[in-house]
Amino acid sequence: MGTSVAAPARESARRHRVLRRTGRVLAAVVLTFAVLLGIAWVVTPGVGDAQQLVSAELAANGGTPLQGNVPDNLAQALIATEDSRFEHHIGIDPVGAVRAGWGLLTGKNLGGSTLDQQLAKNLYAGGEQSFGDRVQSVVLALKLDASWSKDQLLRMYLDDGYYGHGFYGLTAATHGYFGVEPDDLSWAQATLLAGLFQAPTAYDPFLHPDLAKNRQQHVLNRLVAVGDLARDQADEIATQSWDLVAG
Repeated sequence: MGTSVAAPARESARRHRVLRRTGRVLAAVVLTFAVLLGIAWVVTPGVGDAQQLVSAELAANGGTPLQGNVPDNLAQALIATEDSRFEHHIGIDPVGAVRAGWGLLTGKNLGGSTLDQQLAKNLYAGGEQSFGDRVQSVVLALKLDASWSKDQLLRMYLDDGYYGHGFYGLTAATHGYFGVEPDDLSWAQATLLAGLFQAPTAYDPFLHPDLAKNRQQHVLNRLVAVGDLARDQADEIATQSWDLVAG
């Protein structure tokens, strides 16, 4: 009888010990990450030249800056797929920050990068992701969000993007793939483009239409998941032609 009473008590005590240890580890991760960020903030330069860097990258690759507004359908598709809390965070996502902190300590890339972090990595780290680069990308993401509006950040991200098939920047991509201006993108075209960012060469719709279609479906599923599209709307878009020009 005594054994049956003691067993649950021992199990409860064990759980409490595990929770305390887990809490200490998480606290250490957060503290270490905060210290690293503080140091990096001081030594990391400002981001007032971000637009200049994007323009220089476009010019070097024959791209043209986006004119007019960021297309709403592409913005929704990109945010739903790459960074669903983009409109609300301060450059880093708290959940992603915890993963990033653990990744810094373990030397692993656990994902969770925001659009701001990806833009910072592309503009200031040349796409590299060493330990120091990952810390710097977090600081730069915070500085980007503090210095530029969400619309400006999204515009720079779209202009700085490589869309596959030799197309740099959104305007070159819409002209090259569809023969239309960015403002005239259909939902089918916008969801295709939003899917290209992860692997533009692998999802090139001219060369790999089946893979591109599967990736587009993922984008549509994300739009449904965040409530931007109803399931029947997404299913209808999935049946629509991309109207690609000759590749």
